[in-house]
Amino acid sequence: MTEIVAEGTPRGTGAYSQAVRAGDFVFISGQGPLDPSTLEVVGGTIEEQTEATVRNLQTIARAAGGSLRDVVKVSAFLSSIDLFPGFNSTYERFFEEPRPAHTTTGAELRNILVEIDAVLYLPR
Repeated sequence: MTEIVAEGTPRGTGAYSQAVRAGDFVFISGQGPLDPSTLEVVGGTIEEQTEATVRNLQTIARAAGGSLRDVVKVSAFLSSIDLFPGFNSTYERFFEEPRPAHTTTGAELRNILVEIDAVLYLPR
């Protein structure tokens, strides 16, 4: 297993890696709508926060040698499942057909509306 660290993305404060490569797969830890330099929450709406979160995922995917086109699985956590329409309309702008497998659930999140993790397939 190899750790992936992406410059220009928020660094976690917990005991985990931003991303790890295991064989042909890259597992990106949950990302939120944080500004990488200030660690402040970006945006007040689900649309703004989703865009900021996906851009953080995109930066980590690039650091791993891939892109959002390589994402095969996404898990999204919303502070309220009622936010799904706004989340989904923003999310679908970033992922082309065929879109990755996807799970969305409501979750208790601290000070953010959305958190997303992803799995990329990057054959060597």
